[in-house]
Amino acid sequence: MAPFHEPFPILKGFKERVDSLAIQGDRLLIGTNSGTLHILENQQSDDSESQAKIVSTKNLSRKPIDQLGYVKDINSIVALSDSLLTLYPLPDLVPPTPLPSTRTAFSFAVDTTVQHMSSDGKFESFDDVASEGKSKGVPTVVTYLVVGCRRKLVVYSWRDGEPQDVKEAPLPHSARTIAFVRPSVLCLAYSATEHVMFFLETMSTAELTLPVGNVPTSSSIGIGMNALTGLGGFVTLGMAAKAKPLITTVGDEVLIPKDNSGLLLGADGKAKQTGIVWHGPPEDLAFVKPYVISILPAGTVPATSIPDASPLITGPNGLVTVPALHIHSSISCQPVQSMVLPIEQRPGVSGGYTIRFLTPSLGSKSPVYVVTSRTDRASVTAEGQTVWVLQMRSWSEQLDELVERESYEDALALLETIDAATLPDKDFRRARLRGLNAVAKFKRSEYDAAIDDFLSLEINPSKVVALFPESISGRLFVPPDDWIPLFGGPSKPKKEEIPASSSSAAEVSRSPRRTPSPSSSVPKAKTLLTNLKQATTRDDDAASIRSVRRDKSVDKFTRSVETLIRYLSDRRPKVTHALSVVNITPSQSHKFPFLSETSVEELMELPNYPLSSLTPEQLTRFAQILDTALFKSYLVIRPAMLGPLCRIDNWCEVSEVEGILQERERFSELIFLYNGKKMHGKALTLLRRLSDNEPDVEEKVRPTITYIQKLGPEYLDQIFDASRWIYKQDTSKVLEVFTSELVELPRSAVTDFLEELDTSLCIQFLEYLISEREEVSPVFHDRLAELYLGRTTSAKKKSKPDFDQAYSKFLTFIQTTDIYRVDRLFGLLPLDDMFEARAVLLGRLGRHEAALETYVYRLRDYIKAEEYCKSIYIPNTPTEHIFLSLLKIYLEPTQKQSEGLLKPALELISRQSPRLDTVETLRLLPPLVTAQDVKAFLIDAVRGPVFDTKVVREVNKARSQQIARKLMALENHRVKISDIRICPQCHKRLGNSVIAVHSPKGEVTHYQCREAFVKNKKDKKYAH
Repeated sequence: MAPFHEPFPILKGFKERVDSLAIQGDRLLIGTNSGTLHILENQQSDDSESQAKIVSTKNLSRKPIDQLGYVKDINSIVALSDSLLTLYPLPDLVPPTPLPSTRTAFSFAVDTTVQHMSSDGKFESFDDVASEGKSKGVPTVVTYLVVGCRRKLVVYSWRDGEPQDVKEAPLPHSARTIAFVRPSVLCLAYSATEHVMFFLETMSTAELTLPVGNVPTSSSIGIGMNALTGLGGFVTLGMAAKAKPLITTVGDEVLIPKDNSGLLLGADGKAKQTGIVWHGPPEDLAFVKPYVISILPAGTVPATSIPDASPLITGPNGLVTVPALHIHSSISCQPVQSMVLPIEQRPGVSGGYTIRFLTPSLGSKSPVYVVTSRTDRASVTAEGQTVWVLQMRSWSEQLDELVERESYEDALALLETIDAATLPDKDFRRARLRGLNAVAKFKRSEYDAAIDDFLSLEINPSKVVALFPESISGRLFVPPDDWIPLFGGPSKPKKEEIPASSSSAAEVSRSPRRTPSPSSSVPKAKTLLTNLKQATTRDDDAASIRSVRRDKSVDKFTRSVETLIRYLSDRRPKVTHALSVVNITPSQSHKFPFLSETSVEELMELPNYPLSSLTPEQLTRFAQILDTALFKSYLVIRPAMLGPLCRIDNWCEVSEVEGILQERERFSELIFLYNGKKMHGKALTLLRRLSDNEPDVEEKVRPTITYIQKLGPEYLDQIFDASRWIYKQDTSKVLEVFTSELVELPRSAVTDFLEELDTSLCIQFLEYLISEREEVSPVFHDRLAELYLGRTTSAKKKSKPDFDQAYSKFLTFIQTTDIYRVDRLFGLLPLDDMFEARAVLLGRLGRHEAALETYVYRLRDYIKAEEYCKSIYIPNTPTEHIFLSLLKIYLEPTQKQSEGLLKPALELISRQSPRLDTVETLRLLPPLVTAQDVKAFLIDAVRGPVFDTKVVREVNKARSQQIARKLMALENHRVKISDIRICPQCHKRLGNSVIAVHSPKGEVTHYQCREAFVKNKKDKKYAH
């Protein structure tokens, strides 16, 4: 990747010698050796190249301006001239403010950041803010101007534009170069080999010891030091006769060059394991985030690393004879671009040119300005100096080129260095790059890492499933060549359509300024993890010959599917929960359109959003994709898990798996799957087909019975259809379908079906409903009665035993229940048959005399007639004369009888005389009946209730009179107490004491002596 455009000049023929440069917004500040400050503005020309125009010139000093800077907090230019710093306020640069504490200054550095001040007045640590994610302090704009003077360091600072106290710190040496590593940590270079870290918070230093063993040398890149051609003129002109030590800030680190290598040190002074290697010692350094730009001297850079290097600048040893710009990525520390300035080289004209940055570290600012001048004095006098601008290509172009090269990790690392303000679609690009990087990991068989990325990115599951073979992905399958476009990457051009030579030519013609790096200058960056993995792989391969011969493709496939199962198992419960929030469950999957009804394009266009942001329709599509892929994954490597998955509610697409299950004869799983998707017709058809292989009838029909017993009333047609098939196989098994308690089916519909199929089955079903399920609806009782009646009528045509059995059941039913509609059933009875049933129904209708007439006249069953009277007889009710009605039927027949009914009448009188009215009975008896025939009746009549009542009344009257006489005699009894009467118990006079009179002789004792007297009296009685 070539991150920078080809440099172009913005200022030519500048006659003064440029000693310093600085950038202030879109202005360029130039300090000359004569002490003059030139302010230039960039102007866009017609050829879209910027040109600089001098808008202001100010003589600041009589001495050269060694260094320029800009302090934004006070909107002033700071200039170092004659070892003194002076502040010049913009825009008029007057009045100047010398900083007297900075006399004997060698260098300075300016840093402006936003820091957070806590309540105690201290600034929060940047490490604490980064770890916690946000700060609790007050944001404050803090600017430091740090000046390196002779053996001391002077620190000026401003907070929100307010100046702070000047601080000074003694140093053992003079700081020749200063670079900010962090807002409060600086790196000071005393010389090319002496460096220290300076901490502003404590105003103290810490020495740095540069490592020796880990420092890459020039031998590591295969190029030795050569003649430093071109340096003579540089020294001759007096430019940097004593070069300052080179250090520059690279992000949160500082880059310190040492010979051909550059060391990256953090704020803690520790060096990174990786560093930058140059072809030769750099002459100058600059940093534009995230690139380190170095100037390499002539005779050190191979011509092969410069694209389209001219023969005029190529020496006999293959090295370029002019200084070159070498650009490294600070992320990978690898070279990304090399270039030479397009300065005209005329044959036969001696003398090269020098390049200088003359600017401090630019940080994230761009562009980069360089100054070139000829090495010979005559050319310098004639041509002057040239200011070039090196502009970085846009972030979008750089990222797109890395994506085209499939360097996704480098693109991600570059993206993290870009400020979101300069790249509005940073978040979108990050997600896309992470997705493409995950695909690249998947291609490298790093399945776990790829799946982890897919999970964190909330990638559309259809795209993840599409990466797997067709046996799992089905119609979602995408060939490996199309994986990158699937995840938003560029499509690869077809090689046969675009030849390599013409492609390169077309690319060059489209981008005339673009300087692509040669393949040798852009090696593939390998991380430590990659190297470890490769080393491990080599060790494993060397450890065992068997591992070399192993079928790696099968192993990779199994590992990939296992990883897919982990992905699916992670997503399924989350999608299920998201669906449950909108009241959608897997049991409702049959209500939604099938996955096969959606095109692959629509599935691939589902968004990569968090589940909470998706619509219910999108969530159901996700659920269908996940469950279908999980089903196929289990089918491939975990067949034992198919059963549990099919038995629970799921979103699996049946059309994509039923063929595979049938081929593998996984019929039970397929039936469970059909059942979950409410495809009961397919399930029952499959069960019938499987039953053809079963010789036993029970084994034939049992699976179908078990299946339809669980179906609800909405599938009645399928239940009835399957029941007809069961009926053909085994008549006795049909009723098990409808007597199951698993599901409640509509009883009327079932009754209609069974009556149509087989009347006996319908009777059994109705008997089950009435006896077991306690059905009380008259509809079903009427229906059962009618079926009994119909079966009885049919049985009469067959044989008498069948008729007797059916008729007995019919009679039992109409006698033991009263829920049916009697009048309706009575109307169905034949007029010339089933007289007993007619009698029962007449009785139910309250027509008791008609019922008795039927028993007597039609059936001639006098016992049943009498039993009927007993069953309905209740004293003091309308039925208390039912026996008298039966006697009238006997003695006063309404129909002519072949034999007399006197005998059953007399038997009725003898047995039921207490329940017959005596007078009415005697009135009904024929004159020829003798007293002897009704002797028992007459005796009972004499001893009837009237006689008994009179005797009892007279006895009670005599008893009452006797008791009254006794009471009267007792009331007339008197006891006389005189002064001489004594108590028979204690033999003392009674006097006025309380007395007790004892019966029956009337003895009188003291009240307190009564018990003793009674006891003595009893003892004497027993003694005699």
